Amino acid sequence: MSSLSSPDALGAAAGSADARRAASAALHAAQRRRRARASQWHLLFLAVFVLGPLVIYPLVRLVLLSLSGAHGISLHAYTAFFGNPETSGVIGTTLWILFLSAGLASLLGVALASLLFFKPFPGARLVTRFLELFVAFPSFLVAFTLIFLYGSQGSVSIGLQRLFHLQAPPLDFLFGIGGVILAEVVFYAPFVVRPTLASFAMLDMRLVEAARSLGANGWMVAWRVIMPLAWPGIAAGTILCFLLTLNEFGILLVLGSAHLITLPVAIYSSATVDLDLPTAAAGAVVMLAMSLSLYALYRQVNRRSAGGRR
Repeated sequence: MSSLSSPDALGAAAGSADARRAASAALHAAQRRRRARASQWHLLFLAVFVLGPLVIYPLVRLVLLSLSGAHGISLHAYTAFFGNPETSGVIGTTLWILFLSAGLASLLGVALASLLFFKPFPGARLVTRFLELFVAFPSFLVAFTLIFLYGSQGSVSIGLQRLFHLQAPPLDFLFGIGGVILAEVVFYAPFVVRPTLASFAMLDMRLVEAARSLGANGWMVAWRVIMPLAWPGIAAGTILCFLLTLNEFGILLVLGSAHLITLPVAIYSSATVDLDLPTAAAGAVVMLAMSLSLYALYRQVNRRSAGGRR
């Protein structure tokens, strides 16, 4: 019998293999520790040199400014903000425009996405690409476009006046709540289209075909099959629409009247007209809390939507 097959030789070979495995495991563990330390250093670099001066420091200064008083830390700015008799009207106007504009934009976005996905027509892909490009436009550009078209001196209004021989332009609704809602619906509906299309793309169309083969009509298929499966993506797009509409400023600045004051406009007025920076900071902190709450809800729904797709 060869000496290589003796028990001592086999034991030595096994010990050598165990040693190699242990060395390889130690090497991989050391590499993992080095990657973890490198990730920590990268995170620290981002926090100190990127997030610090651009995000963390301005937010900390904003909170400290809202708490500043004549004799140190004080809640006087929040008392002045909530004690102002106009504040309740401003918040009410903000919420009224928010729910009306974001609600209509969400309904329009879901309807457009359903049409583009389930009833494709010639040019549907071009429309989808245009809607994706539309989200890159600044919001005030949409407001000016509506003025040039539907304002009292816009091309459509002047055309209708000449066509029907009217004494005055027939369209005069833009500078007020009607114009603001129209502009926000037009601008923010595409933000709902894309998540809804992505949610529709993950549907198992065999379920839709099975429901149709069992005699379900279009509305029944939509409400009983499609909506329960696609609602996380639709909800994520809707919450995103509400978040963006809440923080809208450009459209309100262009089309809002003196009687249409929302929270962003009131904060801007307090800071630039009244020069009351602590009160403006208190309003900004309140608005930041509302935005972060919506963003947390958006992240939760979007995480559920991503988990469903996986």
